Amino acid sequence: MEEQKKEEFVIDLRELARTIWGKKKMFFKVLPVVFILSCIWIFPKPRYYRSEVSLAPEMSNSASMGSLGSIASSLGFDIGEMGTDDAIYPLLYPDLFASSNFVVGLFDIHVVSSDNEVDTDYYTYMSKMQKICIWDYPKRWFRKLKKSIFPKKKVFSLGKGSDLNAFSLTEEQYGIVEKVKKKILCNVDKKTMVITINVTDQDPLIAATMADSVRVRLQNYITDYRTNKARIDEMHYQEMADKSLEEYQKSCAKYARYADSHKNSLLQSVNTEISALENEMQQNYTVYSAYMTQLQAARARVQERTPAFTIIQAAFVPVKPAGPKRLVFVLGMCFLACVVVSLYIVKDQLLPKW
Repeated sequence: MEEQKKEEFVIDLRELARTIWGKKKMFFKVLPVVFILSCIWIFPKPRYYRSEVSLAPEMSNSASMGSLGSIASSLGFDIGEMGTDDAIYPLLYPDLFASSNFVVGLFDIHVVSSDNEVDTDYYTYMSKMQKICIWDYPKRWFRKLKKSIFPKKKVFSLGKGSDLNAFSLTEEQYGIVEKVKKKILCNVDKKTMVITINVTDQDPLIAATMADSVRVRLQNYITDYRTNKARIDEMHYQEMADKSLEEYQKSCAKYARYADSHKNSLLQSVNTEISALENEMQQNYTVYSAYMTQLQAARARVQERTPAFTIIQAAFVPVKPAGPKRLVFVLGMCFLACVVVSLYIVKDQLLPKW
């Protein structure tokens, strides 16, 4: 009985092949239709290009972790940031790219297309100059119709164009921000801490321009964050040094005037006043000198806190488009059609077996 059951579930591949071959005319009817429909669907879609930038940030405490950090890195863990006081470290850079504040800050970047037809800021380019597929026009028409029938309450927007404020965005502006988030991606290798920035765009030159600009914005953002406290100290000591210098110059002028006006005087009161003015001048100079020392130390801390980024791969203008893969799509759809037709032909032979 068991052998009979096993024989009942045996599939004869030769019989299936003969059945499929016997109805090969069905393939000649289906495949041309699938081929034409696939071409109609994929060829109107605009091509897009991808530019990539790779850079390695400065790891200030990598040496202090020693071999323990190397072992953890080889296992896919990063303990290099455990001893740092930075709240924004490389593993959080992708989250930074996903923030609306960072994306809105990119809208003022000036972009020029490879054919010189586009020469504007990035926000205008994304909002008004994007190529769309012919199949997207019905979607736009339906959205406009929906808005006209069911108007939404207007949202107050702080700024227009590239001067947007991420605090308050309209529905249209929010949609553009979400599109940019999908076009600009950041990945961080947990082992090597290498930062990779990918920018996808319909124009190769704009893709390369944005990739390099985003790299610069990221470096400036991290630099401003890490040097913020030191720069505040520098500004404070600069202000105090300027005030103490002004006081010192006033005391010098006061001392010189009094000494010149009583040059030949032998009175003890005059000598006492001159000594007092000289002491005041010396005290002001001591204060000025102390603030200048603090100012130089603050400037040194700014330089010390400024991170160094090593560019591993610079931005480049892509030569070949990254997609859509038209040939791969058409061949894939034809292959899928062959599988579906084959299963349809032999369904009567397979269903009893299953």
